[in-house]
Amino acid sequence: MDVSLAGKVAIVTGAGPNIGSGIALALAKYGATVACNDIDADAAKTAVKRIERNGGTAIAIPGDVTDEEQVKGYLQEVVERFGRVDILVNNAALLGGKGVLDESADFFRRAVEVAALGNFLNTKHIGRYMAEHGIRGSIVAISSSNGWSGSAGVIAYAFHKGGVNNFVRAAAMDLAPYGIRVNSFTPTAPTPDNPELIAERGAGGVLERPQAFRHGIGGATGTESWRRPARWTGERMPLVPMGTTGTPTDIGHCVAWLCSDYSRLITGCDFVVDGGARAKNFAYAPAAVADLAGPAPLVPLDVTGELDRELSM
Repeated sequence: MDVSLAGKVAIVTGAGPNIGSGIALALAKYGATVACNDIDADAAKTAVKRIERNGGTAIAIPGDVTDEEQVKGYLQEVVERFGRVDILVNNAALLGGKGVLDESADFFRRAVEVAALGNFLNTKHIGRYMAEHGIRGSIVAISSSNGWSGSAGVIAYAFHKGGVNNFVRAAAMDLAPYGIRVNSFTPTAPTPDNPELIAERGAGGVLERPQAFRHGIGGATGTESWRRPARWTGERMPLVPMGTTGTPTDIGHCVAWLCSDYSRLITGCDFVVDGGARAKNFAYAPAAVADLAGPAPLVPLDVTGELDRELSM
């Protein structure tokens, strides 16, 4: 099966250095022209540079996904430049946060706003464009394992990712009459594989977070005597059945297929590429990573820079 997105034009929101950049690169490598959005103009431009050095075509369309006029503006820019839009990937989200006892109303409100209005406004206006022009397009929203099960320390993130899941199903029903498909993809703690991100932040790709995110997932947020730990902090047994949850490249392969005509009747569904992490029963302890065969070798998309050199070693 030769998946091809040749002739298609995609918009990817939140095309920052990790998952968003990986998806944008994958769409380009499979033949699409990609418009990279991010509220950080430099992040959008960096995603474009990554695509271009891998032989693809892309432009940066920085903007706030919660601002309706800005959404309409960058949609118009893409249409004027490339003549159409076939694919939308709603990836923009506000990461991090705190647990329910400590989160601020301001952070909670903004995190939910980015996810809710970001998905709604982009799906509304790009979906309307597709419907008006007879384009049987594909819209993919990026969810999270936190949207399907509970995790301490990220109450706002868990709330809005859960909302994304049902937004997808409802939007799929609204747009089905037009041949426009709406699905979601659920990442589970992917390992960064963007060479620029790895070079800047180290092999783990851990981002330096603003003050609002410093506590991390499940971290302690107070010193009161009544506090109890939210999660186990000691050494963990292996948790992923196949030994790894994958990378943004693994995500990109799946999203590209989901945006292709091979998935023409798939709508209102969620896709997971996580080595079996979400499917695992809570009481099941997988074998140690050293005892596993592991997945087949990664099919790389970024064929320049550090990633290419590491894979060739």
